Amino acid sequence: MCSVSILFDKPEDQRTAEHAELPLFFIDLNLDQVVDAIVGNYSEYELKPYFYFPLSDLTAVLYRQEVFHDLEITSLYEHVKYFAERMSEVRKHLKLVDKLYYKRQKEIWYLYAVEIYCDTVNKFKTDLSSTQLDSRGFLAFREYLTSYIASTNFKLLAEEVSRLKSDLENVKYRIIIQDNSFTVQNYEPGVDYSSEIEATFEKFKQGAVKNYLVKYDLVSQDMNHIEAQILDFVAMLNSDVFSRLEYFTNRNKNFIDETISVFDREIHFYISYLEHIKKIKDSSLQFCYPKISDTSSQGTSPKGTGKEIYDYEGFDLALAQKLNNLPTGQAGNNGQIVCNDFYLKDKERIIVVTGPNQGGKTTFARMFGQLHYLASLGCPVPGREAQLFLFDNIFTQFERAEKVENLRGKLEDDLTRIHSILERATFRSILIMNEIFNSTTIQDVSFLSTKIMEKILGLDLLCIWVTFIDELASFNEQTVSMTSTVVPENPVLRTFKVIRRPADGLAYALAIAEKYRLTYSHIKERIKS
Repeated sequence: MCSVSILFDKPEDQRTAEHAELPLFFIDLNLDQVVDAIVGNYSEYELKPYFYFPLSDLTAVLYRQEVFHDLEITSLYEHVKYFAERMSEVRKHLKLVDKLYYKRQKEIWYLYAVEIYCDTVNKFKTDLSSTQLDSRGFLAFREYLTSYIASTNFKLLAEEVSRLKSDLENVKYRIIIQDNSFTVQNYEPGVDYSSEIEATFEKFKQGAVKNYLVKYDLVSQDMNHIEAQILDFVAMLNSDVFSRLEYFTNRNKNFIDETISVFDREIHFYISYLEHIKKIKDSSLQFCYPKISDTSSQGTSPKGTGKEIYDYEGFDLALAQKLNNLPTGQAGNNGQIVCNDFYLKDKERIIVVTGPNQGGKTTFARMFGQLHYLASLGCPVPGREAQLFLFDNIFTQFERAEKVENLRGKLEDDLTRIHSILERATFRSILIMNEIFNSTTIQDVSFLSTKIMEKILGLDLLCIWVTFIDELASFNEQTVSMTSTVVPENPVLRTFKVIRRPADGLAYALAIAEKYRLTYSHIKERIKS
């Protein structure tokens, strides 16, 4: 990326990461699936790097939100889409020029590319001038575009394109074919016998017949060596205009303005996201622009306010896009996404999620992380209304398979990772933990979890912790208990709703029974065998 960005506010917001290794939290939260789905139709723009770097500056987040807001104006969106399509056509012409073999043919196709570019830029400026804009990004780009089109360089470029095209269209010649040779001459007016011949043979016409007329295009993509030779002869007969064409091509190798080129790429960050969520909105799910809770400018106290967060009717975007792509009846829970709410206020910092297995606890935790990450990019987020926290880092501690090569046991590996996280975390971090320490005894899990809880509270960071240890849910006034629920009449059925209420202990007992195959169904199966 270059420092001419307009839609991304600041040069530091334009970092690229084509070869960067994704952090673990990106995989744990299924953000890699989300990004792949968003950018899938726009591979030519290499958009993934834009989604790899969350913002840490509130002003930059709001800047992007403004651009998203403007693009929700139908007329502006259509203007931008047309501009993008025409710029894509320019690039296709330039790629074709690189593939073509014959020099004159390459020059004419290059002229076509410049003509499309000039027309597109002029039309886009006119479209933006007639559209109500509110975002700083679009207002700045409209001002730049107006100035660019008024510049001497662009005026000369557009005028030269117009003159060349007009002069080339006025080039006339004739070809005399005799035996196995042909001659190209300047056009000389003469008698056109076409109409007389047609009139003579009209009386022999019997109904509809096949039309054998061929439209001859001297600069088609499929030009052969005979056509290329004809074009060379035409150029020799009209040396002035073709010399100007050659000079024009050589002089304007980089005719696309850098800022316009950057805009064309950056705008697809916004377009790709809006198009992606539109498909999900069509299934009656809601997105909103979150308010941003930020402690970075509230003084030096790590115990400062500004950490009140909430989201109403939120959902896991990765799951929503997955179910949205499935045929009706093949998605879990009858193909419907279950939305959930959460909030933290005053001194509350940690959500402890308990409940039965397969009840949506991990999905809820992922949703929490996804919402904060998407908000930090300036994107609309799943939910009817939201206020989210602008973090400095997201850390995740999810259950992982044991790796033989690190020469550590499962428990030691878990402890090493959580120790590393807590060493790096600050009061502006977010921590998401999902059922850790499953490889040890209940007593050890309870002891270790208590120590970790004390450390987290000491750091004053926001955390969501999925666990079977119910005692953590009522640790102190900074912890909030949420549980996944079941259908009261049939506890086997999950509602996938996670609500604020005290842990009831039933989920833990059931989880242990499932783990050790001691449920009724498991025991019955073992007796039969």
